[in-house]
Amino acid sequence: MKPTGKTYALLTVVWIIVITSYLFVKWEGVVLTLPILTLFLFASLLYKPVLDVKVKREVSSTRVIEGGEVEVTIKIKTNSKINSLLVQDLVPDKLQIVAGKNWSVFSFNGDEKEFSYKVKVPRGLHEFLGIRIVYTDPFGLFEEDKVIEIYDEIVGVPKIEEIITPYITRGTKVTVGPLPSPRLGEGLEFHAVREYHPGDPMKYINWKATAKSGKIMVNEYESERKVDVVVIVDATYKATKIFDHMMRAAASILLDALENGMSFGLLISEAVPIWVNVDYGKRHFFRCIDVLSMAKPDKNNLIFYQVDHLIRTKIPPRAQIVFISPFLTQESEDSLKLLYSFGYKVVAISPNPYSLWKPREKEEELAIKILDLKRKARLKRLKRYALVIDWDVKTPLKSAITEVLKL
Repeated sequence: MKPTGKTYALLTVVWIIVITSYLFVKWEGVVLTLPILTLFLFASLLYKPVLDVKVKREVSSTRVIEGGEVEVTIKIKTNSKINSLLVQDLVPDKLQIVAGKNWSVFSFNGDEKEFSYKVKVPRGLHEFLGIRIVYTDPFGLFEEDKVIEIYDEIVGVPKIEEIITPYITRGTKVTVGPLPSPRLGEGLEFHAVREYHPGDPMKYINWKATAKSGKIMVNEYESERKVDVVVIVDATYKATKIFDHMMRAAASILLDALENGMSFGLLISEAVPIWVNVDYGKRHFFRCIDVLSMAKPDKNNLIFYQVDHLIRTKIPPRAQIVFISPFLTQESEDSLKLLYSFGYKVVAISPNPYSLWKPREKEEELAIKILDLKRKARLKRLKRYALVIDWDVKTPLKSAITEVLKL
């Protein structure tokens, strides 16, 4: 146990009395210190509980869509008698408490207590590292303060909205339905009618054509081809204000690719780039969502070199690129041009960072307009190399895509 601030204050009073008595040779004044010293003696000898405390944290959900609420319950059990115990859960900084409190004070007599509170979860990984317990004696002179390490985490995943596919899904990869398939089947598009060959499935026989020609005729189907989709997210720190919107856009594009039966990959251009290889299926989709949930804007952004390296090593030829960036840097512009020079079809989704600014003065409003004009000039140049979607993030992404596709 350690002394509290109250203890130091009383000890200061004791020393003042002793020194004053010495200076004025009035030793009777020392008697005034006896009640205080007796109080210290009682507090130190009689109030020494054994803090045999067991605490447990229960989280209602470890995965939640950003903006959702999670209930956290703290359970405390002790085998000893404790008059007053403060229990405080150490809440991650970015979590907002919306109901209840993350601390409570209890008295125990070998029983179990609990309390709950709710937090609002933004996108990202939020780690609970421990629970703090503080015992203070009834006089407030001594306390024991320690943190019990109990780890839990909550992941806020990006919101996903329904969008219109902003590119042509036809490509060179043979797929049927939601998963790639190497075989012809019922899900394939009709191509022509031809004469029957040994080995053709009987269900493909066209009986009307057979009756007219006098020969057994079958329907021939052309395999449906799907394109590989690669989503590139420009994780520049200049996009901090709209970074969550970029993650939502990426998640929405990936879900659209999943529902259209396409394989997809993901690049987040942090200082150490995060690359998820092109694959397909729900498990792969959730792997990408976890990456998007934990991504952060980065000051050491080297997107041009990362894109250049991946073009030569990882990104499939003739893949459809969805480039998500505010295009505030020359590196992002050069990266898009590089993709174009290698023959990739690119859709550039550009969330406007200035659409969220609320100028407080006319000078600030003018500065924002100038910056926005510079950005729009860059987007105009990029229309030679990609389908550019200028997205005001206060409106749904679907609306921005629809407006461009109508042009």
